[in-house]
Amino acid sequence: MLSLTALKRQLQPRKTAMSSAAQPLQADVAVRRVRASVIGFLASRARWLVLLLVIAGVGIVGWQKSWFGNSSKNAMAGLLTFEVAPRDLPITVIERGRLESQTNLQVFCEVDDYRSDGINGTTIIWIIPNGSSVSKGDLICELDESAIQTELDEQILDTEEAKSAFIQAQSNLKNQAIENQTSMEKAELDVKLAELELEMFKDPDTGSHKLALEAIERLIDDLNNEILAAEMNLKLARNDNTGIESLFKLGYAGKSELDRSVLSLLKAEGDYAAKLNKLNTQMASFQKLNNFERQMQELQLEGKLRTCHQGLNQVQLTNEAKLAQMQGMLATRTEQLSKEEERLKRFQVQLANCKVYSPQDGMVAYAPPASSRDPEITEGTAVRLRQHIFSIPNLRTMQVETSIHESALDRVQPGLKVAVTVDAFPDRSYTGTVKSVAVLPERSYYSDTQKYKTIVTIDESVEQLKPGMTAVSEVNINFLPNVNAVPIQAIVQRAGVNWVYVRNQDTVERRRVTLGLSNDQYVIVTAGIQVGDLVVLNPNGLIDDTQPLESPDDPLPDDPLTEEPLETLVASTDEPTSIN
Repeated sequence: MLSLTALKRQLQPRKTAMSSAAQPLQADVAVRRVRASVIGFLASRARWLVLLLVIAGVGIVGWQKSWFGNSSKNAMAGLLTFEVAPRDLPITVIERGRLESQTNLQVFCEVDDYRSDGINGTTIIWIIPNGSSVSKGDLICELDESAIQTELDEQILDTEEAKSAFIQAQSNLKNQAIENQTSMEKAELDVKLAELELEMFKDPDTGSHKLALEAIERLIDDLNNEILAAEMNLKLARNDNTGIESLFKLGYAGKSELDRSVLSLLKAEGDYAAKLNKLNTQMASFQKLNNFERQMQELQLEGKLRTCHQGLNQVQLTNEAKLAQMQGMLATRTEQLSKEEERLKRFQVQLANCKVYSPQDGMVAYAPPASSRDPEITEGTAVRLRQHIFSIPNLRTMQVETSIHESALDRVQPGLKVAVTVDAFPDRSYTGTVKSVAVLPERSYYSDTQKYKTIVTIDESVEQLKPGMTAVSEVNINFLPNVNAVPIQAIVQRAGVNWVYVRNQDTVERRRVTLGLSNDQYVIVTAGIQVGDLVVLNPNGLIDDTQPLESPDDPLPDDPLTEEPLETLVASTDEPTSIN
């Protein structure tokens, strides 16, 4: 519940001049002082002044009675009263604020600054006039695109070069894979051939070494047979030569026959010697092949096999290295192409961003300069990246930005219904809803009063409303039917105690009351008054600052345990007084 002091600070109650009510009290005090002075003066003087004192006192008393009667009659006539009657009381909180759009989309510059043009920022070459109404998709601003177009042309060439290098890297990788497969198969074949050659050499039954030894053995056998034949021929030649020599000596054979016999003997001896030499040679070859050449060939074949294995490993490592190199080159070319395409896309987006389109239906509102050094938004102005150019508020969905006093903060919650009026159109009323209430108060260097930012959305579509217009939000807190309520200006509060003055014909009674909920005009009185009482609306002239007031702990007048005397102001005349 708001305190009376807080309510009076917010509402500025009406003030009624009560100088006519204060005049009788001041005159009474003045008369009393004059009468006391005169009596003291007469007491200190001689008896001959008694008559003068009596005459003066009678005159003063008569004047006082006449003056006080007229003043009291004037004071009662100047009182404004309110008759207490049951009434329905809506409990509301009223605050002023300003209109803004619920969807206020800000448009920023999204074009990078390219120093190649020598300008700090991007120049606006055309912009729609401030305050223009636009639809979604309308062109509202154009920025200078010449520098971006130059960068885009160069980037297209760089992207094509990167794409060519990427394709070449792909081909190199495929060729390297085929080459690796060929060299690997050849190395594996060499290993298998070396293994077969060694196995063929070492085979004990059909190996090449075995076959070579058997061939020599067959040659030796043949030579032995030939030697035997040559030996027999040699014996025959010797016998023929001996017989011919005997016949020659006897004269039965001629010289020629002897010579032929000698020649045949020499041939037989030569043939026999040759056969023996061949046999010796084959025997030496057999020994050589069986002892030395066998070991040599075995070592050569084993070494060849090891060499082929090493060659296979080397080919495998070389292939992996070359393949990794080609893959790395392809990855590099792929990354280069991706970067170039990314830059190309960014330049294309930048070129497209030079034309700014409205993101929604609404009104164009230029952004104010961020500082005194920044220029106004207009054609020819250079704007920076991420600089606020303008906003597009949707004028059909509006809201009110207001502030709630800390005394009403506990009663204002999101979801409460609000009646919104706009100063520019006082005949219109809109239905709204409390959207949010700030957690922290707003900063203020000029006041100690704490206020909390509150957003009230207007629930209906509106027309002709503009951002910045002044609006009044009446938040509906509660509705109390059939309660006793009096205007707020009728309440007098002193030392934490609430009072009202009740007019009863020609008297005024001061009554202590208990207050309940209130709005901007009325406050509920739960105890101290009754239906039909006439409550004084301008009680300031009836307040006596010198009279002590009861403690806040004292019971109320209608408490059955006690009966508190009521202060009564009575007029000095019995004539009826009109009540305004």
